[in-house]
This record gives sequence, C-alpha cells and structure tokens, in this order.
Amino acid sequence: MLDWLVHGVEWILGTLMVFVHGCIDALGYWGVALLMAIESANVPLPSEMILPYAGYLVQQGQMNIHLAALAGALGCVLGSIPSYWLGYWGGRPWLQKYGKWLLLSEHDVEKAERWTEKFGDWTFFLCRMLPVVRTFISFPAGVFKAPLLPFLALTFVGSLVWSYALVWVGIKFGENLEAFKHIWHKFDAAIAIVLVVLGFWYLWSHTKQFRVKTPVEKTADDA
Repeated sequence: MLDWLVHGVEWILGTLMVFVHGCIDALGYWGVALLMAIESANVPLPSEMILPYAGYLVQQGQMNIHLAALAGALGCVLGSIPSYWLGYWGGRPWLQKYGKWLLLSEHDVEKAERWTEKFGDWTFFLCRMLPVVRTFISFPAGVFKAPLLPFLALTFVGSLVWSYALVWVGIKFGENLEAFKHIWHKFDAAIAIVLVVLGFWYLWSHTKQFRVKTPVEKTADDA
C-alpha cells in the first residue's frame, strides 16, 4: 500500500514537473509568466513548482534572477485579471452556482472580506505572499469590487516578493543538488504521505462547505 502511495505521488509530481519544465525550457521567461498566470487564474498549478525551477536555471546560468522574478510577478497580474472580472461581474450568484468547480466558496469570500476590512487594500499584497490563499484572492477582490488599479499594483508587488523568494530557493537547490537528491530518496515515503495528507485535507476543508446546506437552502429544498 505504501509503495503504491509513493509511486502514485511520484507519478503526479513527475507529470506536473515534466509539464512545468518543458514549458519553461521551450518558452523561457514567457513560460514562467504563462505558468504563473495559470496559477493566478484559480488553477491548482503550484508556483512552488514553477519558480524554483526558474531559480535552478538561474544557478545554471541560463536565466537572470531579476527577469525570472519579474516574469513570475507579471504572470500573476495577468492571471489575476480574468479572475477579478469574473468575481466583479458574476459576483456571489456565480460563486454559489459554479464556485465549487474552482474550490471557491462563500466562506472564502467572507474571509477575504474580513481581511480587507482589517488591512484595507494591503490585503492583496499580504495574500500574494501566502501559499494557497494567493491563488484565489483575485476572485473575492472582484466580488466586493476592490479598486482595480490598487489591486493590480499590490498584486504585482506582493507577487514580486514571492517570486524572488521562490527563485532564490531554486538557486539554493541548484547549489546543493546532490544533497537534496540524497534527502529526497531517503525520506520519499514520508514526503509522499505528508503530501497526500495535506492534499486530502485541503480538498476536504474546501468541499465540505459545498456539502453543508444553510438554513435558507434547506427551507428552499423543503418548499
């Protein structure tokens, strides 16, 4: 069972890595921007897999650290625009009808709204440096009609900081490649279990919101 789990996770990660690496190898900085745009458009393509590879190429002398980070930040901004406008024009009715397909719920919007009430527009800067949250923040920003230009500016700055950090991780990975390979193979079973547990927890915590009906929905069903 454990071997099956490890091989399954390795296959999934391997497939994603082949796609990410192939795109960046073929398109260079444009590939980084494209992949980061996909991630910022509510598609679960982790930037933690995209930017460190760009950092590895920086360490190998095939990319420039500043251009790689800039490409990542610009991609985030471009991918955020359609998600923002979808939230702006579709609003909560669209979210209630189709949000589950993007693992977005009313709870996510309410949480983003509370953050915005507390931190103002700086919420978009902070959220761009947080795993998972950074992927879906654009839609809630559109739902409660955050000013577009400040939203895009803070999205860019926050994404630039995030991009520099992950590119730097990739550079360090390239500098210590042999050591990382040794650690990965030594603990691959534990890593697989942790990834699977985190993945299931994320899916369960998001999908449970679509399985629990509110009192209003229950009344409507009974009627």
